[in-house]
Parts: sequence; structure tokens; C-alpha cells
Amino acid sequence: MAVASKAQPKVPDLPAGIGSYRFMWFSELLKRPVCAGKIKDRIGKVSDLVFKLTEPYPEAVGIFMEYGWGKPTQFVPWDRVVKIEDDAVFVKPPESGETYPTFVDQAGWILLEDHLMGKTVLDMDGRRTEVVNDVHLLESRGRMLVVHVDISFNGFLRRWGLRRLNWIKDQLISWKYIQPLSVEDAAATDRVSLSITRKQIDELPGEDLADALEELTGEEQEALFSALEPEKAAETLIEAEPRAQRQIIANLRQERARTILSELSVPQLADLFSVLPHDDMTELMGLLPEDQATRIQGILSEREAEASDLISSDFVTFKKEVLVSQALEELRRSGREPDAISYLYVVNGGGRTLVGVVDLRELLLAADHLTLGEMMVSPVVAAEAEDLKDDLAELFAKYHYRMIPVVDPQDQILGVIHYNDIMRGVTTRVKA
Repeated sequence: MAVASKAQPKVPDLPAGIGSYRFMWFSELLKRPVCAGKIKDRIGKVSDLVFKLTEPYPEAVGIFMEYGWGKPTQFVPWDRVVKIEDDAVFVKPPESGETYPTFVDQAGWILLEDHLMGKTVLDMDGRRTEVVNDVHLLESRGRMLVVHVDISFNGFLRRWGLRRLNWIKDQLISWKYIQPLSVEDAAATDRVSLSITRKQIDELPGEDLADALEELTGEEQEALFSALEPEKAAETLIEAEPRAQRQIIANLRQERARTILSELSVPQLADLFSVLPHDDMTELMGLLPEDQATRIQGILSEREAEASDLISSDFVTFKKEVLVSQALEELRRSGREPDAISYLYVVNGGGRTLVGVVDLRELLLAADHLTLGEMMVSPVVAAEAEDLKDDLAELFAKYHYRMIPVVDPQDQILGVIHYNDIMRGVTTRVKA
């Protein structure tokens, strides 16, 4: 299982003189014991944290402790906090009496649990994207600031003590994108307004955007999808569930549809078309180049899809006499998409006969004076044009390559097939 990176994100625009600092998650502070002095002097637990809306980041003003069963709440001012440890929050004893005063709300204050956690995130035009699953805090020199909200599923896992299961990246949105929020506004709605721009939306993973689209209906869904750049829209569309795919396609204008479809591979288009109503599929098929439409029709027909139906022409070839330094320089100038250069396919000097392959990662670490012929792996694992989809799945399952070349009977390279185009949805029936 992949583990999310523990590298701390950079926080811009910190107040002057912030000095050394550490990050914390609000979900991990909830229910932490509050002790007035020593660990045995427990006076309650953290029910919420109270922050004042200040620029550039809200600053903690106190700890809210709630007991229930008719007992009064208590409010510990932040200047009484001594230190925050993994097992408890240590505070100074109350200045007078045995308890701290009852919490009294004030203008410009927010409570993280009540006013942020679980709230729906909206972009600047009121389009829903996700919910706040956690709040990212920064502590420095006795001060505590809100710096991000986390909209990934990791916040939910942390809240239930399952941080060890974090396997996706945290999706942090800086507080600087959050519009001014009052306690009254927050209490009256289940939404949090963010001044997140189209650029920030396009930075969210397609999987997360697809999940958000599936929760929306009608105009909300159409509005969010229309805000995406074509490449991000294509990525999101292919990740969405079939019901959401059909809804999105039904509302697309023809030119917008043409642009988005151009970002998808033939196998991705075939998967998409397979879940659409016949009329929508026919209309979209008419927007594609004739050769693409023919290949898709072949995949969707009763005959099994062959490698020749699924190949992509986006790959890189070099002659074996080319130096490592020359290959790297040409790749940098090429402007190729990253997916096209996972491997360099080495061909003979007289044509397109495949004689070897070089992994890009190995190329980056190789000495400049080496030739590709000296580095290449040969013979190359390749598929034939007539290989069926199940055959290709077995090749990918066995070798775990990111792409596999397809060759004709004379070993001339015809194209490549990407792992994701074959293995999406493949079950354990594939041989190991």
C-alpha cells in the first residue's frame, strides 16, 4: 500500500517574526485531555478550538470545553495554554475559582468543529467542489494559526484514529482563498465559501472532481464541469461513474465536446461510448476523425478488441547510435506529454524495426557519453497487432510496464498501448 508523503507543505505569507513552527491537524487535537498543571490534573477535553478572523490567517483565542448533561461549558483563553503534547494540552490553572468561565460567543470568532468541519466547499461562483474534512494548523511561539483546509479523505481517517491508512495525498486549500466568514453566516448554512479560482479547481485531481460531480445534479454539475479546462475535463469525465458521464455528455455543446474528446485515447473513448445512449454515442462518433471512429466501432462491436484497435501513436523512437546527452536534449525540446516518454524505443538505422528499449529513469542517471545502443534492453517485450485484450492484460500483469509496444511480423513498431487503457477494471482473473 502506498503511503502519503509526510513532507510538510510550504505556507506562504506567514506573519513577520513567526520563527520556528510546527504543523498540527485539528482532527488529532479533538478530545485531547486538557490538564491544569500536571497530567493528573485533568479538567476536561478539547471539544473545539476558537479562532478570531485576522489577516492573513485566523489566530486561536481559546479552547472550548463542553461536558454535556447540563454541565456548563468552559472557555480557556489561549494565553493560558502552556504547551501542547501528544497526550494532553497543558494550561495554567484558572486565575480565580476552580473552573474557567463559560464560553461566550463574540463577533468575528469561529469554532472549527461547528463552523468548518464537514462544511461544503464552494468556489467563487458558488459551485460545490468538496467538503472540509480537516483543518491544518500552525503553532509557533505560543500562537496557533489556521493555514489550510483539507478536502481529502485523509481527514476523515485521522478523525477516527486511522491515520496509518492514509494512502492518498492531502488536498490542502490555503486559508487565503477563504472569503470572510462570520459566526452567524457559518451557523446558518452548511457551506463554506472559498475564493478558489478556476486555476485552483484545475489543480484538484480528476478523481476528486469526479466524486464531487457525482454528488451534484442539474445546473450545479453543468456549471462545475464547464469551469474545467479541456484536459482536466477529459480526465474528470473518464473518472466519473457512468450515470454522471451520461448527464455530463447530455449537456455538452458540440464544440466543447469535440475539444474534450480530442484529449482522450481510443480505449478511453470506447469505454465512455459503451455507457452512453445510442443517440448520444452516434452524435459524438460524428465528431471524431474517421480512423478513430472506425477503431472505436471495432472495439464496441461483437468481435474482441485487438491490439491494433487500442494502439496510440504517441511514442518516442531513437537510433541506437544516439548519445544519452543528445537524446535528453531532444526530449527537452520536443514538448511531448510525459506519458509519451516513459520509454525510448530504439530502432535500427534503416527504418522502424524495434531493436531495444531504454527506461527514461535510467536515461536520466546515465553518463552523457553512452549511446542508447549501449544502454538498451534487448529483446523487447512487445505485443502483436492481432493480440486480444486479454492477452495484453496478461502481458501487463506479468511485466508491470507502463506501456508496451505493438509490432508487425517484421518487428516494425506500429504504436504503443498504455497500462491504464488495458488494466482499468481488470480483476484477479488475470494471471499473475
